[in-house]
Amino acid sequence: MEGTPGDDGARVLLRIERGHAEIELAAGRLNLVTRALLRGLLAVLRQIESAPDIRCVVLHGHAKAFCAGSDIGEFASLGADASERKILFEDHVLRCLAALPMPTIAAIDGVALGGGFELALACDMRVAGAKARIGLPESRLGGLAASGAVRLARLVGPARAKELLFTGAILDARTALDWGLVNRLGEDAVMEARLMANEIAQRGPLSNRLAKRLVDAALDQPLDAALSLANAAQQRIFDGPDLREGADAFFAKRDPVFPSRSPATEGRST
Repeated sequence: MEGTPGDDGARVLLRIERGHAEIELAAGRLNLVTRALLRGLLAVLRQIESAPDIRCVVLHGHAKAFCAGSDIGEFASLGADASERKILFEDHVLRCLAALPMPTIAAIDGVALGGGFELALACDMRVAGAKARIGLPESRLGGLAASGAVRLARLVGPARAKELLFTGAILDARTALDWGLVNRLGEDAVMEARLMANEIAQRGPLSNRLAKRLVDAALDQPLDAALSLANAAQQRIFDGPDLREGADAFFAKRDPVFPSRSPATEGRST
């Protein structure tokens, strides 16, 4: 596992093995979102975004917290320069995380609050540990989870998103699952996410990357445009080697070994 250090001691660790990558936020007991942590995370995202053999990414925290939120101590010095020094850069990192071409899973053990939960919302899926606590409590301090509000509304709908934002409520793992904030529960979120990642890594890599693009397009584009992308994606599947290997394996009653490796094969620019 290699680490990308920040200038305040925050580190972002990267491990790649068996078709998936793990990103570990290692910034002390609470894993606060600082500029240094964001810089480290961005460096890792740039490193893996075009990696040909990564079929899934797991993002998790260090010690007892996934990420307890932004460093409130930074707020006083921001003021009128907040967009330049925090808001736009943080949004850029979240967009880069959301734009990774392969499936991503946030493994939430402990707390994922505020800016920490916004990191989890930028992932495709979320797994919560038994003791996880999740929320966007910025309104308690007079703050706002701005990009979190947008991603949250898309995930659970406007009514529940507004309730979480207006009240600043912090949900336990079971309630988060019931509300659709997380996909699965596990006693250990990282272990559960690894199981999911291993399962994903055995599936068609081109299929999963294209499926991610189509689900995103279903939210971002008009229906006709999204369906046109779907038709083009389906043709890519028939043009590529994975489907042929899958069909051969089916008739031979064996597990498929998918040959697709490069992100270029699914037409995504990096």
